Amino acid sequence: MADALIELFADVLQVEAGALNDNSSPDSVRQWDSLAAMHLVAAIEDKFKIQLSTKEIMKMSSIGLARKTLQDKNVKV
Repeated sequence: MADALIELFADVLQVEAGALNDNSSPDSVRQWDSLAAMHLVAAIEDKFKIQLSTKEIMKMSSIGLARKTLQDKNVKV
C-alpha cells in the first residue's frame, strides 16, 4: 500500500518516493527549502482537507513530525 504522505512529499519536492522516509527533513533533502515548505503546507491542507495553524506548521520539521501533526488532527495517513 502506498504511503499517501510520502507520495505527497515526493511529488511536491520532485524526488523519488523511495528516497524519503519519516526521518526526511530539510537537512536531508536538498529540494526541501523554504519555498518548497510553503508548497508542502498548501498541498497537505488541500489533500487532507484540513487547516494547519502556524504552530502546527512550525512543528512539521520532518515527514514523521508532519505525520504526527496530521494524526493529532485525526487525519488517517
